[in-house]
Order: sequence, then structure tokens, then C-alpha cells
Amino acid sequence: MQEQNVAPIEFANVTAAQRTNRVLRNTYLLLAISMIPTVVGAWFGVASGLSQTMLASPMISLVVFLVGSFGFMYAIQRNNESGLGVGLLLGFTFFMGVMLSRLIGIVLGMKTGATLIGMSFAGTALIFFGMATLATAIKRDLSGLGKFLFIGAMITFFAMLVMVFFPVPALMLALLVMMLVIFSLYMMYDINQVVRGGETNYITATMQIYLDVYNVFSALLSILGITNRE
Repeated sequence: MQEQNVAPIEFANVTAAQRTNRVLRNTYLLLAISMIPTVVGAWFGVASGLSQTMLASPMISLVVFLVGSFGFMYAIQRNNESGLGVGLLLGFTFFMGVMLSRLIGIVLGMKTGATLIGMSFAGTALIFFGMATLATAIKRDLSGLGKFLFIGAMITFFAMLVMVFFPVPALMLALLVMMLVIFSLYMMYDINQVVRGGETNYITATMQIYLDVYNVFSALLSILGITNRE
């Protein structure tokens, strides 16, 4: 009788593990694919001169970024059980690439701009693999860390908005370092949620991890741009 009781439990555990592995695999695959429209969007923004237009109209750019990004995220969440959700996610990553072109255009205007972009990409990749390794190795519940990170992200977000109106270089650099740390840890947290089975939708998981990667890259590139400015 004991063997009959144990077997279904073991089968359920195996099934749950397989489901989690499938979500994680699909998340990593979609995340890799999402980098393509991001690069295309960034290239389009620079090549078309849109990045210069955004530089000339920072307030309009900020409004477009906020409305566009939150609009896409809402639509993705509403359609995360269908193929439309994947299409919206790829559209979102293209949009984010276009928004990133403003920063990339500034850095490319520097003497070592291409090198700084390469360093930021390499640094982001190293952070991602490091956080992914930690997320897989940690078995404990990180819900408490998630709440802390959310508060930190909100503080950083609103402080960055203030910097748009009252730029203070030293404070901006401190906020960028804070942003780098928060979203590196967020990366570990979000991947850990998938590994532990807390997040079971690969479209939502991809969007969350993509935002972590995007913010880490943006923070790294901004820090390198500021510290290497002539």
C-alpha cells in the first residue's frame, strides 16, 4: 500500500519538474530571440536619425517611452496565453531598442564609443550568466527579496525622473550604480521564480527577465559613458 501511495507523488513531482524545465527552456529561447528586434530597433533609431530627434525633445521622448512601454507590458500580460503575446513581446523589444538608440547614439559619438558598447554587452552577459547560475543553485524562497527589490526599483525610477528636470552628474552616477545592482539581483530573483515553479508562463517570465537585462545593459553603458567622457 505504501508503494502505491508513493508512486503518484513521485510521478507528480517528475511532471512538475518537467513543466518547470519546459518553461525555463522556452523562456531562455524567447529571451534570445527577443534580442534580435532590440538590436534592429536600436540600429533603426540611430540610422534613421530618430535618436537625434529624441535627444532634441527629451520630454516628448520620456512621455513616448512611458506610454509605449507600459502599454506594451499591459497588452503582453493580457495576452500571455496566446501567440499574440509572443508577437507583442517582440514588438515591445523592438520599441525598447528604438528607445535605447538615444543612449547608443550618444555613446557612439564618443571616441571609444563602439568599445564601450562592446564592454557593456560583455558585462551584461557575464552578469546574466552569474545571476542565472545563482538562481539555479539557490533553493530557498526569495519572496522577501522581491519586495525589497521592487521598493528599490521604484525609488530609483522616480529619482531618475527627477534627474530629467534637475540633472546632478554625481547623483546620476550613484543612481545608475544602484540601478545596476537592483536589476542584477532582480535578474537572479526572476530566474529563480521560474526555477522554483513560481512563474509558470514563459511569455511573462521572458518579459520580466528581458527588462532586467535591458536595465543592466543601460546602466552599464551609461556608467561607462559618463566615466569615459572627454
